[in-house]
Amino acid sequence: MFISSPRFQLWLSSPEQDWLPWSLLLLSLMCETSAFYVPGVAPINFHQNDPVEIKAVKLTSSRTQLPYEYYSLPFCQPSKITYKAENLGEVLRGDRIVNTPFQVLMNSEKKCEVLCSQSNKPVTLTVEQSRLVAERITEDYYVHLIADNLPVATRLELYSNRDNDDKKKEKDVQFEHGYRLGFTDVNKIYLHNHLSFILYYHREDMEEDQEHTYRVVRFEVIPQSIRLEDLKADEKSSCTLPEGTNSSPQEIDPTKENQLHFTYSVHWEESDIKWASRWDTYLTMSDVQIHWFSIINSVVVVFFLSGILSMIIIRTLRKDIANYNKEDDIEDTMEESGWKLVHGDVFRPPQYPMILSSLLGSGIQLFCMILIVIFVAMLGMLSPSSRGALMTTACFLFMFMGVFGGFSAGRLYRTLKGHRWKKGAFCTATLYPGVVFGICFILNCFIWGKHSSGAVPFPTMVALLCMWFGISLPLVYLGYYFGFRKQPYDNPVRTNQIPRQIPEQRWYMNRFVGILMAGILPFGAMFIELFFIFSAIWENQFYYLFGFLFLVFIILVVSCSQISIVMVYFQLCAEDYRWWWRNFLVSGGSAFYVLVYAIFYFVNKLDIVEFIPSLLYFGYTALMVLSFWLLTGTIGFYAAYMFVRKIYAAVKID
Repeated sequence: MFISSPRFQLWLSSPEQDWLPWSLLLLSLMCETSAFYVPGVAPINFHQNDPVEIKAVKLTSSRTQLPYEYYSLPFCQPSKITYKAENLGEVLRGDRIVNTPFQVLMNSEKKCEVLCSQSNKPVTLTVEQSRLVAERITEDYYVHLIADNLPVATRLELYSNRDNDDKKKEKDVQFEHGYRLGFTDVNKIYLHNHLSFILYYHREDMEEDQEHTYRVVRFEVIPQSIRLEDLKADEKSSCTLPEGTNSSPQEIDPTKENQLHFTYSVHWEESDIKWASRWDTYLTMSDVQIHWFSIINSVVVVFFLSGILSMIIIRTLRKDIANYNKEDDIEDTMEESGWKLVHGDVFRPPQYPMILSSLLGSGIQLFCMILIVIFVAMLGMLSPSSRGALMTTACFLFMFMGVFGGFSAGRLYRTLKGHRWKKGAFCTATLYPGVVFGICFILNCFIWGKHSSGAVPFPTMVALLCMWFGISLPLVYLGYYFGFRKQPYDNPVRTNQIPRQIPEQRWYMNRFVGILMAGILPFGAMFIELFFIFSAIWENQFYYLFGFLFLVFIILVVSCSQISIVMVYFQLCAEDYRWWWRNFLVSGGSAFYVLVYAIFYFVNKLDIVEFIPSLLYFGYTALMVLSFWLLTGTIGFYAAYMFVRKIYAAVKID
């Protein structure tokens, strides 16, 4: 067994290792086999000269945020183009996995091979094709290929600022995903038309009589630009690369036709890396040490502040409850002030109870989905090698968690004296998902206009609608029905018939000021993790630190709950009993800081200048902020509701 720390992946490659107890419980439904692997990523054994298929995934750019399929550019094509059947997550990510004409054989070298060779004639790019290629190069597009489900990476050798004698010692090797389509130099555009593939294999231990088997453990590429005149090709599709640095790069002039050769070479190297550890190359690209220090710092600060807040509020509450429960004379009772005075109004139903319960139901749905996804991903079941699995799982889980969202919304709606449960169930099932679908559909229309592979195809959109109305809607109705029929939450005090007059509030009790104050602590717990998540989404990085993310999620829940309790306590002490909506809005205050951080990230980290990429960024950011507000608002609301019920149950009410 191999558990990569801090990556929290679960990979098992040896039958002799013992299972951890919790692994046995989680995987008890699976039969015993000689080895266990995450579904869909079992190793493939190759023999000498077995074909290793190179497939293309897509073209991506952090400048445009618009993925394109591989053959949207005039690359060499095989005799028959075959697209892989993709799962829902791959389609939503814009992956279009397709075969390529690269001929790679296991442990078989190729010095130089020409693609699209027809009687030794070069490929001619038309003016329109040349313009398109030049445009993609200036937009910093990367090409993503895979071999044995392993993404291609470009090696980057970085040197620290030391003396010249120490350069070799201080060389730092990093990898970036894919390879650059080309580069620009002095207003000229050059295409990488030669790919030097370097594949690493691990030789498996076999018995003496058996043939050796190999497993692919790393896939690197060195892209080169070599002009047509410097590539010597023969009629057998072989070619000779120029020696040294004598060659000039292949320029692409967007104003005329361009002739060039697409070529590649293959080099194999033996590696000690085992198949179970082959993803480490891609998952160690960021500085984990900085991540560790940041996470530990956030944990210490949040728990320290939470401890102080808890101690203050518990001591204050004990004093309040002790004073309120004393049987003093009537004059002292008349002079009381604070949260006990609003006991007859604190549970008065708010305005728009149906919308409030619907939003909170969607918040519960999101909470259950996120908790399960992070936990399962932490165990390694949704590793990056299971392409698209994370998004597919999240979509289906959100649909099936509708039963819990409906149940909580139905019970709360009945507690708030609601009667139209059918309308409430429909509102719960359609309000938040409808907003998400509407924004995504509008953005999708713009992506369609750009002919990007990131556009969700019409059949997939119909399938999502069928999932929404065929799975999520009935489950929400089912949960809502049983939640509405269940006994409502038992409020410890009765509500007066005549509402109490609310005194004039201080400036710091303003709703927006409350959002600013309440959002700092939860945001402080997660803003470092937010940087890694944004990098994964907008800069095509792998996100794999789900162990850290699970820890941060727990801290987020704790901090949201405690800050929400403090805010509702201050509000009730100010004799303002209209806490339902206010607490829901204020508890989600960290979403405001997420929005501010997203704007900061857009300005400082991304190089997006065009309208449609900017629209996509802020459209998807709006969805993230809305979802995060629902999540944190729901956590804070239920914590505050439990707190309010608890404190009013602890005092004597005449």
